[in-house]
This record gives sequence, structure tokens and C-alpha cells, in this order.
Amino acid sequence: MSKTVSLVLGSGGARGYAHIGVIEELQARGYEIHAVAGSSMGALIGGLFAAGELSNYKGWVKELNYLDVIRLLDLSFKHPGVIKGSRVFDVISEMIGSTRIEQMPILFTAVATDLHARKEIWFQDGELLQAIRASIAIPTLFTPVMYNGRTLVDGGVLNPLPIAPTVSAHSDIIVAVDLNADVGPLAMQCEAPPLTKQQKILDRWLNKLRWRSKKYSEGGDHDEDVVKSGMLDMFNQSLEIMQESLARYKMAGYAPDLLIPVSRSQCRFYEFNRADEMIQLGRIVTEKALDRYEAGLGSGFEYSYAGNCEPPIIFPGQGMTDPES
Repeated sequence: MSKTVSLVLGSGGARGYAHIGVIEELQARGYEIHAVAGSSMGALIGGLFAAGELSNYKGWVKELNYLDVIRLLDLSFKHPGVIKGSRVFDVISEMIGSTRIEQMPILFTAVATDLHARKEIWFQDGELLQAIRASIAIPTLFTPVMYNGRTLVDGGVLNPLPIAPTVSAHSDIIVAVDLNADVGPLAMQCEAPPLTKQQKILDRWLNKLRWRSKKYSEGGDHDEDVVKSGMLDMFNQSLEIMQESLARYKMAGYAPDLLIPVSRSQCRFYEFNRADEMIQLGRIVTEKALDRYEAGLGSGFEYSYAGNCEPPIIFPGQGMTDPES
């Protein structure tokens, strides 16, 4: 008899492609996914799965190369977000149409953040497309969603690993996928196709853009590592630190039965041209986690976070106080 699973899919940008591999491996091992909750990319993958359209989405993203991803980014400097996301959601809309959450065969929750009320918003009914769009609206990058007088942004701002919405489903086990895990990345065997002439031109343009952002940072008194990073990488690191800390906090309140770790160093959140690699990674880490869990060797919590629970560093004489005092 198969076990029923409540599946929690965390936020983490392009690493979220690993959720596809996680779902495939769970089903291959005989687990029945009864409920799904997700933030940001987790809401996108979970929503497509619950709507029965994940295979179509997988086929599409596996064909995206570096240049395709850039073309999908409809930049806008007149909105409170650099990327409108219209082109991406035009494709997703063709897949799911006017699907409503309450009509799907799998219980589903997409988590967004109410920017002004400063609290989580759970979408458990209504239009699936709108729920996903709100959940992935990364502040400053994607245009926020206006809904019933609320300004909604990425669910990962407050809850990058939304376990609580799955508790009421009463499945046999709760499985959570953490895309910001403090583990080393796995070496993958995916062979990248050779770059086209257009991609080489684009690479040179992006490298020039990164160089300019670094030169802009050099105007002040900056650490050498900060200067080398560039603005996008600095945003990436800041986001990951925030979400890692929040995930620990959320799991302290609601502990899953099995935690599947995906290294935060596996790929950067904007590398959406690496779908094939990340899907394979999702299957590998899920296989390893299930092998341990089914053998009674642990739930996955032993892998992470222990080394990150040290007290904060205090610099005397610089106006900082110890939050533990």
C-alpha cells in the first residue's frame, strides 16, 4: 500500500527546477502526493503538478537555452519591478488556462506575502495563475500583484518553506524540499550544448554589464569580495541568507517527517537555462533521502544547520549590541 505525502516545495529561483525531479522520484517509489504547498518557484512547480501540466512545463523548460531565458525577461523600468513576467506567464497561461485551485484533484496552497500588512497570504482557492504569479513576485525584480487592495510579493519573503498549510491534509508523511540547504553541491554529469554565435555575443554583453556594476561599486570603501561580486550576485547572497534563516525558524514550529536538501550553491537563482541539470539533481537527492528514511537512518535534519547556529559576531565600539544580551 502506497504512503500518502504532503509535499512542501521551497523557494530558491532556478534551483526550483529540482522540485520536478523530486516529484518524479517520489511517484516512481510508489508515494502518492496528496497535498502540495509552495512558495515562489515551489508554488509554480507545485501548481503545475496539481493541475496535471507538469510534464508540458518540463518539456518546455528543458529546451530553454541562455538566449531564450533572456528573451523571456520583458524588462520594464516604469513598474515597481525590473521584470514584468508577462512573456513567461503567457506560456504558463496556455498550459493551465482558467484552472481554479479548488477544482484541482490535489490539495494546493500557494504562499504570497502581503507587503503592507506584513503577513502571509495563502491561496487555497481562486485562479491558479494569479496565485502563482503573486507567489513568485520577487521584490524589485518582478512586478508585484495587486489583489483585493493588497500588494502581493514573493512568498519566500516571509515563508520560504511553507510546512504549516500541509498539516491539515493528514497525509502519512510530510516531505519538505529545502532549496537553500547548507550542504555542498553535487557534481553533475550534464553536458552543455556548444554556444551559438548569438549566445557568445550575449555572453560578452553580460560580462560587460557585470564589469560595469563592479566598477560602480568601486567608488566607495568596499571589501574586495564585494567589488568582485556585482549587484545581482550580492542580491542573490542576501536573499539566500534571509531564506535560510527563515526556513530554520519555520521548521522549528512545524517539523516535516523528511527533509530533502538542495545545496544553495548548486546554481544561482537566475540560471533558468539549467533545467535538465536541476531536474536530474532533484531525483538524485530524493533517492538518497528516501533510501535513508526508509532504512530508518534519519529524517534529513542531521545534514544541515548545526554549523550555522553560532551566536552573532559582535564588533565592540561600533555601535552594535548583542541581541542575546
